[in-house]
Amino acid sequence: MIVEIVNIVAGLILIMGILPSIPAVGKSLETVAKWLGRFQTIIGIIAIVVGILYFGLQGIVAIIAGLVLAMGILTSIPAIGKSLEEVAKWLGRFQTIIGIVAIIIGIWGLLA
Repeated sequence: MIVEIVNIVAGLILIMGILPSIPAVGKSLETVAKWLGRFQTIIGIIAIVVGILYFGLQGIVAIIAGLVLAMGILTSIPAIGKSLEEVAKWLGRFQTIIGIVAIIIGIWGLLA
């Protein structure tokens, strides 16, 4: 259940740019996402760790979302930091799509 919640939270942060266009609840979700956005790097690291611990479809989505969220701190990892940052920058181009997928997979996991 923790990995599903992490996916939903990470997804909300990743789709922050399109939240206002959602009718009725867009403004409320945007407020929550902006507040969570202040903890973007921490949530990204948590998503990566939880994704590794709960490896599977949910875990893979959490790792991908976590890499995009923790992009700024990845260079400080010895030996592989530069490669991880390049991967995260490439994934960052698909930030909104990754966020939508993370939310859908997280909700699907909670309902299953």
